Amino acid sequence: MSTELVTILTTLGLYAAVVISPGPNFALISRLAVSGAHQAATGAIFGLATAATLYAFLSMTGLALVLTRIGWLAHAVQIAGGCYLIYLGVMAWLSSGPQAGDGQKQQPSANGLWRGFRTGMLVNLSNPKGIAFFIGLYAVAVHPETAVWAKSVILLGGFMLEVVWYGLVVVLLSSRPAKRAYQRFGQWIERGIGTLLAAFGLRLVTERLS
Repeated sequence: MSTELVTILTTLGLYAAVVISPGPNFALISRLAVSGAHQAATGAIFGLATAATLYAFLSMTGLALVLTRIGWLAHAVQIAGGCYLIYLGVMAWLSSGPQAGDGQKQQPSANGLWRGFRTGMLVNLSNPKGIAFFIGLYAVAVHPETAVWAKSVILLGGFMLEVVWYGLVVVLLSSRPAKRAYQRFGQWIERGIGTLLAAFGLRLVTERLS
């Protein structure tokens, strides 16, 4: 087995382990999927994947490491990201009235896909832990002398892992049992996921301010 192939498999294996772990990305996609906002969920999937691929590219080129050395910028990004997650959590609570579980199908929005894409991008880009993850991953798994084609495969593979995993989450949470659960407990599902998003955001803010 060639060195490049080992590098690709190792990197994508570690990447997959992190992608499937619970976090703000998973909470965001879960909320959109279970509430029936399928266009927004699809857009958010590609937004998350695009942001992750951008971070991966910056890490491979060494630019991400430069960004982390700019102290005020790293602080601002983390605080802004935390505030945005808190905002999403609060909005989930505000939109979780009795109508959340009444079973009425949401009308597709003309800009739902773009709005979801934008939200996914912001959630992933505003999480400074993403930079730290990719810097650590590529420092260990991807050596500077790795062939360009192998690095390209890793970037594409990472993008596809994000899309496939979160796409599977949307499919599962759009199933009939999930819809029935949302019809009965939609208000509390919204509030629960909103609380998780706000908690992630609050942790980001307090870590930087402490």
